Amino acid sequence: MTEIQALILGIVQGLTELLPISSSAHLKLIPWLFNWDISEEVIESFQIALHLGTLLAITIFFFKDWLGLISGGYKQIVKKEKSTEGRIFWYIVAVTIPAGILSLILNSISDAICEKFGIEMLLIAIALIVLGIALYIVDKKAKSEVKYEDITFKQSFLIGISQAIAAAFPGTSRSGITMTVGRALKIDRESVAKYSFLLSTPIVLAAVLVDITNFQFNLAFFIGVLSSFIVGLIVIKFLLKFLQKGSFKVFAIYRLVLGIVIIVTFFIR
Repeated sequence: MTEIQALILGIVQGLTELLPISSSAHLKLIPWLFNWDISEEVIESFQIALHLGTLLAITIFFFKDWLGLISGGYKQIVKKEKSTEGRIFWYIVAVTIPAGILSLILNSISDAICEKFGIEMLLIAIALIVLGIALYIVDKKAKSEVKYEDITFKQSFLIGISQAIAAAFPGTSRSGITMTVGRALKIDRESVAKYSFLLSTPIVLAAVLVDITNFQFNLAFFIGVLSSFIVGLIVIKFLLKFLQKGSFKVFAIYRLVLGIVIIVTFFIR
């Protein structure tokens, strides 16, 4: 992989991981569209490496929030002091383990199907379109009655476990499915986006740690991770501000258009 290719994929990762449009779809789509001569194994390993950049972006942007969550979680167990931070911290812990296990199982099944039938790009296109439509309808009809600090365990569990669907269907998008489920549960847009980012942190961290021995620590690696980190920071700030007044409509339309483009390209080829 060249440094230019790494830079392009890093920018794409930073843009798409944190928006509800699927980073996995875009990171597979770019090499496929431009016929890059890179093995599937290298692409998949580099995708996980790029998650390190957006993981750092989320961690730094929400650094104070994580300090509060960890401190609150500790005090709730040791000192029996209840707080919003402590409650949400243990919500995240409780849902991460089953979501992670289910993700591994569904991901293995999905990979086997895609490898056997060679329809990965078609499945990505379908997932982009289906969730795009669902996101638009749910976001348009759902009321914004629940704020971040009022999220219940049931809501947290449903949002968290939905992450596994993203592993089963490439192109779904972890942030896309969690934000869709959150909106269906009447959580306001900015709150569900923030909770989605925090919820993704431990699962992405686990994925990075599991695959870290396969990383190639060369110049392309550092260019990709750095670019995904910088762009990721910008995107988080943009999205949270945008959702204060805007909706998910533009992202839903983008998913629909991209899905159609992929289907047309797939059958032409």
